[in-house]
Amino acid sequence: MSELKIAVVPVTPFQQNCSIIWDETTKKGAVIDPGGDLPRILAALEELEVNAEKIVLTHGHIDHAAGAAELAETLKVPVEGPHEADKFLLDNLVADGERTGIPGRPVTPNRWLNEGDTVDIGGFPFEVLHVPGHTPGHIVLVYKPGSFAVVGDTLFQRSVGRTDFPYGDHDTLIAGIKSKLLPLGDNVTILPGHGSASTIGTEKRTNPYIR
Repeated sequence: MSELKIAVVPVTPFQQNCSIIWDETTKKGAVIDPGGDLPRILAALEELEVNAEKIVLTHGHIDHAAGAAELAETLKVPVEGPHEADKFLLDNLVADGERTGIPGRPVTPNRWLNEGDTVDIGGFPFEVLHVPGHTPGHIVLVYKPGSFAVVGDTLFQRSVGRTDFPYGDHDTLIAGIKSKLLPLGDNVTILPGHGSASTIGTEKRTNPYIR
């Protein structure tokens, strides 16, 4: 019987939650947001005995995407996501890396993701939600049967994603959280791009940005 498993590998000086998601029975899975520290990610894959079949990006920021091109080459796997509206960020990873001190390479996904698409991770169907505001092309991955969502930098424990970039939009982000994430249900566990996991219900009660 299939069993969804998740391991978090904090990477980069920003302690970004790179996640490995897999089926414990088949050991097939994916790496979400490999922002850097690839030896650490590869060591985790080996320790967990996970066969990563793809890389998935929630958005184009350096701490989430810097290592995607190199990891895809190393593992010989495709890259999926984010939404094409983040292409300008993925094209600019070298300059962003010089600015932040995180070595990055441009990456062109094999598949851009849109609202309503499905991403297969280890045989588990994750539904794609397009939730812009932090970046224009930010996506969220939702596994409804398991009441679980990878939300990237949209919603955090008692906080929300930064929108003070030239392309950020706070009102758009909050509207997306309220119209797409909160209706998923109070029992849905969210894994953000930084910090601890939470639930939709907890954030509805305690998050000052969406209460």
